[in-house]
Amino acid sequence: MRLTARGPLPVLLALTVAATTGCAPQEEPSAGGTPAGGSACVAGGLDTRTEGKLTVGTDKPAYAPWFQDDDPANGKGFESAVAYAVAKALGYGKGDVVWQTVPFNNSVAPGAKNFDFDLNQISISDERKRAVDFSSGYYDVRQAVVALKSSPYAGARSAAELKKARLGAQVGTTSLDTVEEIIGPERRPAVFQKNDLAKSALRNGQVDAIVVDLPTAFYITSAEIPEAKVVGQFADSSGATEQFGLALDKGSALTPCVTRAVDSLRADGTLAALEKRWLSDAVDAPVLT
Repeated sequence: MRLTARGPLPVLLALTVAATTGCAPQEEPSAGGTPAGGSACVAGGLDTRTEGKLTVGTDKPAYAPWFQDDDPANGKGFESAVAYAVAKALGYGKGDVVWQTVPFNNSVAPGAKNFDFDLNQISISDERKRAVDFSSGYYDVRQAVVALKSSPYAGARSAAELKKARLGAQVGTTSLDTVEEIIGPERRPAVFQKNDLAKSALRNGQVDAIVVDLPTAFYITSAEIPEAKVVGQFADSSGATEQFGLALDKGSALTPCVTRAVDSLRADGTLAALEKRWLSDAVDAPVLT
């Protein structure tokens, strides 16, 4: 789960137009022009896994609102759109992007990777940086609590009110860190391999509440478990904003170019436009104290 470099003005305008006129990769032109980051960061000169292609990893299922229809390649959903925007900034067209299924834990584990970069709501952390490289952050995120509307914890307004709850979160995530470090429940939290399992446990009453990132929380309550509600979100308490970043192989030669691409997309408003389009349902939720 996580800026100042700027590309030439024509590129920034082109990216802004792409973000505000649909963002679907099939509408984007093929590779060409001057990619963000300068001549060293051109598709033909990048040391990617497959020459002339950009391999992008993510987990399966690929959850909404980050992806749509469990199909990362369709350009729909925030992270799919971000992947294609980064690809375009590097000089790769839609047909040059190859998607690779990568389990979440594998994406941040030590060892060689089968992708050029991976995006899967991976929060940037010092611990993960020991195993992989990260781009600069492409999304600022907060963690949120979801409970059934009938739960005695549905009206909680503080972490202290959740200490007696049976809580759950996905393994290896900052959501689980939030449960353990901010809430500090009296019972050991339930740990799930995937969020689908956590959602099933919530629906079946095996846990009282789960912790996920805020956009996922709103999607769960609006589209998947309408009998649930977003109890609240946690404010940044450490002084450092949690951000999602693109994960790359440790020491990857691509890291500087990918970071420049992300920075240019943030600077020209493309990331904000994509967030507004795909994550607009994540409206304000009460802040848990």
